[in-house]
Amino acid sequence: MTDPPHPPPLKRPTLAQVAALAGVSVSTASLAFSGSGPVSGAARERVLAAAEQLHYAGPDPRGRSLRQGRSGIIGVVLEERVLDAFRDPLRIAVLDGIAQETTPGGRGLLLLTDVGESSLVMDAASMDGVILLGCSPRIARSLDVSLRRNIPAVAIGGPPMAGVLTITLDDQQATEFEARHLYDLGHRDIAIVALPLDTSMEPGALTADRERAGTIQVTLDRLRGARAVFPESTGVMARSSLVREGMLAGHALLDDPERRPTAILAQSDLLAAGVIKAADELGLDVPGDLSVVGFDGIALDRIVPHDLTTMVQHAAEQGQAAGQAVLHLMAGESPKPVHFRSSFHRGGTTAPPRSRFPNTHSG
Repeated sequence: MTDPPHPPPLKRPTLAQVAALAGVSVSTASLAFSGSGPVSGAARERVLAAAEQLHYAGPDPRGRSLRQGRSGIIGVVLEERVLDAFRDPLRIAVLDGIAQETTPGGRGLLLLTDVGESSLVMDAASMDGVILLGCSPRIARSLDVSLRRNIPAVAIGGPPMAGVLTITLDDQQATEFEARHLYDLGHRDIAIVALPLDTSMEPGALTADRERAGTIQVTLDRLRGARAVFPESTGVMARSSLVREGMLAGHALLDDPERRPTAILAQSDLLAAGVIKAADELGLDVPGDLSVVGFDGIALDRIVPHDLTTMVQHAAEQGQAAGQAVLHLMAGESPKPVHFRSSFHRGGTTAPPRSRFPNTHSG
């Protein structure tokens, strides 16, 4: 027994059918939906009643986009998974800043990630502009396609790229400043808890080979800042900027008392909070037994009972600057690159090293 034939798919009702049922011209029906022209109240009511009767939802926005030459969409490309990004208050602040500037005009944001096949979407996505939160080589390759399509592009962080306006932060100089703070306190044996060096997000020891092969600019810049003061410093790489990753890194650096540093420089506040939690689990006092510094300036009072020593960056303002810049580019203008400076916050997590550590020495 054969299956009965499937009924043909229902055709989408057209604006012309709505206009015919309402007894008006197609142009009048179009104006009734858009609200952009003089249409009498009675005519508008007839058009809406006809649309409801025919189950017509309105003009296809794709057709309107083609006619206007714009999609109303601004792409935002992340270097990490969306799940990790939304666990990071810093990323949320940046995205909120972008949204504050770009969405009031009726535009939408399309989130893309540099993970798996989703990074290929940049090649074909319908976007009026794109904002990159960092820029790995893989994103750069896809970005080439977008630039050939004349899509305006803005990058927050990342290396300079032709055709891309950049919003930069003083990552290297700021990290050097807080590293100098540790040096001035008397620390000579410090370890680094680094953000990911590449899009593989593989954790592990911070080795010279992996550092040379690194592609994520913010991590590399902050490492250079630390090495300007502590050239022989070593450490570990975390999988992402999360508290649990900081705890894992903290235990890797602190579990062996014979190899324990006197201070840890974490490349994000969430990683620093994880290090402090690991120190607490080992019975170490912060800052008495271990000094810890972070980077970002986010509120940690619900995670650890400490006022963290850190570099404060203005994340929402960076997002707003990127949103403003992409809108200016879309309007055919030529905005200038914007550079942000971090500010040092001396909290309660740093102090001179205790002489009871066997591996502490004066330089």
